[in-house]
Amino acid sequence: MNPSAENTPLSEGVARALEVSLRGVEELLPRDEWVKKLQRSEATGAPLRIKLGLDPTAPDIHIGHTVVLNKMRQLQDLGHQVIFLIGDFTSLIGDPSGRNSTRPPLTPEQIKLNAETYYRQASLVLDPARTEIRYNSEWSEPLGAAGMIQLAAKYTVARMMERNDFHERFTAGNSISVHEFLYPLMQGYDSVALKSDLELGGTDQKFNLLMGRHLQQEYGQEPQCILTMPLLVGLDGVDKMSKSKNNYIGITEDANTMFAKVLSISDALMWDWYTLLSFKSLAEIAALKAEVAAGRNPKDAKVMLAKEITTRFHSAAAAEAAEADFQNRSKGGIPDDIPEVALSGAPLGIGALLKQASLAPSTSEANRLIDGGGVRVDGSVVSDKGLKLGAGSYVVQVGKRKFARVLVS
Repeated sequence: MNPSAENTPLSEGVARALEVSLRGVEELLPRDEWVKKLQRSEATGAPLRIKLGLDPTAPDIHIGHTVVLNKMRQLQDLGHQVIFLIGDFTSLIGDPSGRNSTRPPLTPEQIKLNAETYYRQASLVLDPARTEIRYNSEWSEPLGAAGMIQLAAKYTVARMMERNDFHERFTAGNSISVHEFLYPLMQGYDSVALKSDLELGGTDQKFNLLMGRHLQQEYGQEPQCILTMPLLVGLDGVDKMSKSKNNYIGITEDANTMFAKVLSISDALMWDWYTLLSFKSLAEIAALKAEVAAGRNPKDAKVMLAKEITTRFHSAAAAEAAEADFQNRSKGGIPDDIPEVALSGAPLGIGALLKQASLAPSTSEANRLIDGGGVRVDGSVVSDKGLKLGAGSYVVQVGKRKFARVLVS
C-alpha cells in the first residue's frame, strides 16, 4: 500500500513536482492521490500520462488557450508523458459546457481544417518531440452503437442533471438534446482509452474531467486526477480573454502587435499573467514583484513579460525589434516598415481616405476618430473632418499602432 502524503515526508523531487503542479491552478483533485502517483513515478522511473483534450472549434487559438498548454509544458519538463488530444469525434457532438443553448456541431470538413492548425500552434508551447498527439475518433468511431449504449449505461440521468448548465437550462425551460449527454461521456471515455493519470482543463471543464475519473473506475482502471486552470483575464482586465470581446492576443498575430498588446495591460493584471503565462520560476517572479514594490518601474517588468511572450511565438530577434518599434512609436516616431496604399480621386476627403486605406471601417468611424484626436497626417493631428488631400504622398496614422503611407493621385 502506498503511504499517504500526510505521514510520509516528500522527497525533494516529489515536492518540486507538486509545487510545479500547483502553480496557478484553480483545483488539483484529489491532491493526495496525485502525490501518490508522483511518488510511484519517482520510485519506478515510469512517467505519468498527462492528457489535455481540445476540440478544434476554431482555426486559431489565443494566448488564453495556452494557460493549460503552459501547465502541460511544465509537467513535460519534469519528464512526464503529455498527450495532446484533438477531439475530432467529440467536435461532431458539440461541447455544451457553459452553454445556455445547444451548440451547433461542426462539419467533418471544418474539423479537419481547424485541426490542421491546432497542433502546429500548440507546438509553440509544447515540445513536439516529446508530445504524443492523438485523435479521439481512433476509439470513439469503433465503439459503435452497441458500445455507445453500454457506455451510456454507466451513468445516470440524475447525475447528469447535476451539471450546472444542464440544470439551469432545464429549470429555465430551454431545450437539451439527448446527444448533448453523450459529450461528457465521450470525453470521459477518452481517459479510459488513454489510461491517463492526470487530465487538465479550464474551470468550465470540471464536470467532464470528473466523468473521466468515474468511467475509469467503471472500467477497472486507477482513476485519473484532475487539474483545472483559471480562465485568463483579457486585455480589458475584466472579462475572460475572448475573440468575441476583442480583448485577446492571437498567437499568430505579428510580433509588434503582440508586444504592444501585452504592454497595454494593467500593472495589477500583469502579475496574474506572469503566474499563468511566464516560464519564469515562482521565486523569480516573487523577486521581480518585490523590486517593483521597492520602487522599480513596473513597466520594466511588463516589458520583460512582453518580450518573453513575443519570443515564444516569434523569436528573440522579433521581440527585440518589437520593443524598438514600440519605443519609436511612443516617441511619436514612424515605423520603418509600414504598408503603402495607392488611392485615386484627388482631392480625397480624409474620411473616405481612411476608409479606402483600411485605417477605419467606415467614414462615420473615421469621423469619430478625428473628433477624438486619433488621426494624424504627416505627424500633425487632424481636427477638420472636411480636410481634403490633393495628389501626393502622406503618412497617415490612426491611434498608436496603425500607419499607412498613402499615395493619392
